[in-house]
Amino acid sequence: MFPIHRLRRLRKNETIRKMVRETTISPEDFIYPLFVTCGKRVKKEISSMPGCFQESVDKIVKSAKEVYSLGIPSIILFGIPEHKDKMGSSAYDEHGVVQNAIRTIKDTLPELYVITDVCLCEYTSHGHCGVIKDGTVQNDPTLELLSKEAVSHAQAGADMVAPSDMMDGRVEAIRRALDEEGFHETPIMSYAAKYASAFYSPFREAAESTPQFGDRRSYQMDPANRREALREITLDIEEGADIIMVKPALAYLDVISDAKDAFDVPIAAYNVSGEYSLVKAAGKLGWIDEQRVMIEILTSIKRAGADLILTYFAKDAAKLLNK
Repeated sequence: MFPIHRLRRLRKNETIRKMVRETTISPEDFIYPLFVTCGKRVKKEISSMPGCFQESVDKIVKSAKEVYSLGIPSIILFGIPEHKDKMGSSAYDEHGVVQNAIRTIKDTLPELYVITDVCLCEYTSHGHCGVIKDGTVQNDPTLELLSKEAVSHAQAGADMVAPSDMMDGRVEAIRRALDEEGFHETPIMSYAAKYASAFYSPFREAAESTPQFGDRRSYQMDPANRREALREITLDIEEGADIIMVKPALAYLDVISDAKDAFDVPIAAYNVSGEYSLVKAAGKLGWIDEQRVMIEILTSIKRAGADLILTYFAKDAAKLLNK
């Protein structure tokens, strides 16, 4: 009887749909970003990112415990220092806010895998990701400072470092610096294909890292470029990256898919602040089913080829998936 092929047979009920589902997501896929700031008993909600906070070390330890209790294996730390200067010196201060947070979290919860963002933008008075001379970011002088920052994180106990600056050659410089200090087994997750995206705006409130002049288009990638991402990733792998990342995720699913097809390394994708905040805002207004949209977005990122997803949805998604 026509038609012979009835694909709806495998959609008849929830049981069969689950049985034939091609892509599944799990809390183990997630890395949860946390923002650590100075002081004590500080937990300040980020207005443009509902449910996310700037937290002092004492508070962030509690948040880390909650994350781990939900089955999320890893966090990535961003720092908001007390002091900023032209050279971002707080970024590589052994008593810096991130370094203190790493030590406290690892002492309290050694099982949690702690990744650190390695960049200068949160720590510089000008808000750029590197050393400024004559109004432009200087690539090579920046590498030395990024290397110092990565080593300071490893010395504090970080399990992995993740350079996000997009300077040329920074993976090789950081790998060499880590190895020279005896951190041969500390992996690098490189923000390899990081685009100059308008989706980062809420993050800049969260990390207090808005550039004081110009923008970051001279070092972050042009959103129109797809093939260039493969060149960036190739170079980072050659320089020693253990995991590569595409950022943002949702608007760059094609790049994630390209990376998955081309490279035999783990692929991470950053479901960034703007992607999160748009869903939260529309959900609050009742325009979308927030939970369903959240799961659909995360599934699409995994389906495109991401092995790991950095996402502010991690806790909400884990709670839903654990039911």
